[in-house]
Amino acid sequence: MDARTRSRPGLSVVDGVAVLVGVVVGVGIFGFPPLIAQHADSHLVYLGLWLAGGLLMLAGALCYAELGAAFPHEGGEYHYLHRAWGARLALLFAWARGTVIQTGAIAAVAFIYAEYAQRLLPLGAQGAALHAALAVVLLTALNMVGTPESKRLQLLLSTVTVLGVLGMAVAGLGADAAAEVAPAGQGPGLSPGLLGMGLVFVLLTYGGWNEAAYLSGELREPSRSMSRVLLYGTLLVMALYLLANLAFLHVFGLDGLRQADAVGAELMRRVAGPPGEALLGGLICITALSTLNATILTGARVYYALGRDVPQLAMLGTWNDRGATPVRALLVQGAITLLLVLFGAVSENAVQSMVAYTAPVFWLFMLLTVLALLRLRRTLPQQPRPFRVPLYPWLPLLFALVCLGLFWSSTLYAGAGALVGLLVLLLGLPLLWLRRAPLAAPRD
Repeated sequence: MDARTRSRPGLSVVDGVAVLVGVVVGVGIFGFPPLIAQHADSHLVYLGLWLAGGLLMLAGALCYAELGAAFPHEGGEYHYLHRAWGARLALLFAWARGTVIQTGAIAAVAFIYAEYAQRLLPLGAQGAALHAALAVVLLTALNMVGTPESKRLQLLLSTVTVLGVLGMAVAGLGADAAAEVAPAGQGPGLSPGLLGMGLVFVLLTYGGWNEAAYLSGELREPSRSMSRVLLYGTLLVMALYLLANLAFLHVFGLDGLRQADAVGAELMRRVAGPPGEALLGGLICITALSTLNATILTGARVYYALGRDVPQLAMLGTWNDRGATPVRALLVQGAITLLLVLFGAVSENAVQSMVAYTAPVFWLFMLLTVLALLRLRRTLPQQPRPFRVPLYPWLPLLFALVCLGLFWSSTLYAGAGALVGLLVLLLGLPLLWLRRAPLAAPRD
């Protein structure tokens, strides 16, 4: 095969962990804690929700670790779905990821970055949209230059993000404790629905760990490295989030946390005054850029895999050997994302619109990916599996039920944006019948 159509594995475990942490540790940790506190009636329940969300993320990561170690491929979930359910479902997923899931997520993070960047450097009435578009263009261009350059930036941004969140947590734990701590039972009473909604917000904050699947084809020794990337990355994120939330409880108390607005900025203002609040704004920008770069890096891989497997889309399957990057796939991804940025610019709440747009489709295909693990165990029992999910099949089944519940909830409660996302998914159905030639078998 032509060298231009193949990638060269060159990412280390540290690179993979940096991407995973960069995607997951985003602005959610600065925005969702007050909402989660409103769904807990004690410190213990509040921390329990964060721990439960982290354990569910770990369960999903263990499922993906088996798939990535057994079937390493640049296409990640696309390849697993292709293997388990056939080419047509995989093609529908590629359409969904390219038009809804990944591009919508990139646009959402770009707008989150833009909200804070606009405060630091105002660009006029449409400044947020301009900041978002500039971030997408510049980081896409960097990834087109080459994966080595992108991964160096990712390692730097992820390191700054981890150190920044860690510094905020340590500063909070070292500050004076809250004057009053809300006693257990003073807040909302416990109920399955209330706890379930709290868990939804927690899982949104933990979201993005599955992006590591798209690095399996470029990791050194993926049969060993994939499980390490997912295990180390998820444990690091869990520890960081639990430490940050201990700091929030220490400074605000549970009742104060429920009423907090910009919880991270308020914490830093109490600890270090206005300079600390400004520093936190800069940290949030860096955190958002870290997530944005990692999401752009992993997102284009599915276009590349699609181009390799579908002859009509072969132009997407070319690989720039000098930069070790899928340049054409990045261009297509960037163009679609900019269209969504334009859509967000005319929406009442750009971030909320993008989250609603992506959530149902995202959880639907994550459910199918986890079920693919169960199917591949039966259909390809001879496939070498350097890593196997512990507590099989109960752990994958538990995570599949969580995905099903989140798909149902996001479809019912996310509003019009969810319907738009599902409509765009349905618009991809004609692709399955308009093709005249059968899809190629998945390439390893």
